[in-house]
Amino acid sequence: MINKIKSDSMDLLFEAVLTLETVDDCYKFFDDLCTSIELKAFAQRLHVARLLDEHKVYNKIVDETKASTATISRVNRSLKDGNDGYNIVFDRLKKNGKL
Repeated sequence: MINKIKSDSMDLLFEAVLTLETVDDCYKFFDDLCTSIELKAFAQRLHVARLLDEHKVYNKIVDETKASTATISRVNRSLKDGNDGYNIVFDRLKKNGKL
């Protein structure tokens, strides 16, 4: 999958994200970059991933996040068969006491 999205433009986007130093910086950048609907979808997926990582059941996740079961299934597939991106983030958040 990574090869499907790899490009100079994507590299620039990710390098830009890596320059952000605070949550406030992130709010400003992502508010300029994305629509509120896109940002809410990203946040919802991350929330779903966290709950799946905590071994919560689908019904509980639907109730807490309002995500569709299709979204939950997609995130679950990424957790199991993806590139470990969620796990990298969760491990670092836990290490930094943010999760």
